[in-house]
Amino acid sequence: MTVEKMILLIAGTVVLASSILSVYHAPEWIYLTGFVGANLLFAGLTGFCPMVKILRKFGIQSGDAFHRS
Repeated sequence: MTVEKMILLIAGTVVLASSILSVYHAPEWIYLTGFVGANLLFAGLTGFCPMVKILRKFGIQSGDAFHRS
């Protein structure tokens, strides 16, 4: 699995989980959703993502996540 796919899986899981938690547990969980969204926006604008650095330290390689079939 590539870094790009891992980022999508992690971000999607955190957003989904925090959205569900904000509805069924405590409304403050929505701030985690906002944090992930802001981080994705920041990464898109600057090209820097802290999670990429973490995943690369674990030895996960970059690849072509959105290739044409």
